[in-house]
Amino acid sequence: MTKMQNRFNKLRAKMAELGLDAIYVNSAENHLYMSDFDNPDGWIFITKENAHLYADSRYIEAARAEATELCTVCLPGQPTLQEVARDNGVKVIGYEDRRMTCAALEGLKRNFDGMGIEFAPVGGLFTDLRCYKTEDEVENIVLAQRIAEGAFEHICKVLTYDMTEVEVAAELEYYMKKHGSEKPSFDTICVSGSASSRPHGVPRRVKLERGFLTMDYGAMVNGYHSDMTRTVVIGKADADMKKLYNTVLEAQIAAIDAIDVGKNNAEIDKVARDIIYDAGYEGKFGHGLGHGVGLEIHESPNLNPRATELFLAPGQIVTVEPGIYIEGIYGCRIEDMVLVTETGKRNLTNCPKEMIEL
Repeated sequence: MTKMQNRFNKLRAKMAELGLDAIYVNSAENHLYMSDFDNPDGWIFITKENAHLYADSRYIEAARAEATELCTVCLPGQPTLQEVARDNGVKVIGYEDRRMTCAALEGLKRNFDGMGIEFAPVGGLFTDLRCYKTEDEVENIVLAQRIAEGAFEHICKVLTYDMTEVEVAAELEYYMKKHGSEKPSFDTICVSGSASSRPHGVPRRVKLERGFLTMDYGAMVNGYHSDMTRTVVIGKADADMKKLYNTVLEAQIAAIDAIDVGKNNAEIDKVARDIIYDAGYEGKFGHGLGHGVGLEIHESPNLNPRATELFLAPGQIVTVEPGIYIEGIYGCRIEDMVLVTETGKRNLTNCPKEMIEL
């Protein structure tokens, strides 16, 4: 059985559980997941027996060449959604309520006026399917991660005090693009000095400030993201900075060590949080410990204090990224990606974590 046959079988089993005769897929990530073709403006109509991938004139040639043979590639209206629904006896259509606007849903419904069709939200159906990565998905994520790691090694060699945060971010992205990344996983975070206390700070057009420089970024391969964070020191670290950095590192290593099949997600977060709080930084670690990574940079599962009913399972990939942020002074975060395996875990990140002073 091929990768795509397996996906369609799992999807149709979920459809049967939910009483769905068809699903309308409109999000770019799930379009790629179910077709092997990346089209931000396309959609797929999947029934119990077949799947029609609709691509307009901008994408139709590429779709015919690249999409899985399990999808019939066609121009919009050839055939119409109504015709496909009628031919397949569709009475209930699922839609991506987490990814579709109200206006888009109303537009979808108009395609079936007069047919007496019901529409049902699918909720986390695709999230649940994509939560468990196959070997080829892991391989794509690892390839993306190796590109990002090369960018870190590169920036440590070429960085100068005269560079701005924007220039550092651009250098990281240029390296990744040049070495095989389709595009950045997300808007690169690169903040120095007093701005490093902002977990999702935006790079500024100012020269690098002395102190911590936090770089959070990733590459993309075949639609799959990588995600890593490394914090270095511009200049020399004082005793307080060393304590803060080493606390974050200790918390991160301990949390990774705690990852195992069946472990509670909230408990993994607690391992890191307790170390940080016990070191005197209570309230300075405001975000969750980690999140899933795949076709989206943030997807299931999550590692945070609220994830009390979630348990780690083989095939899941999570980031482990504790941080300490002292407002207006500085901050530090260290992030790896970890795959949960049948026997424990595998750290997918292979990049130095000891403090680097530049």
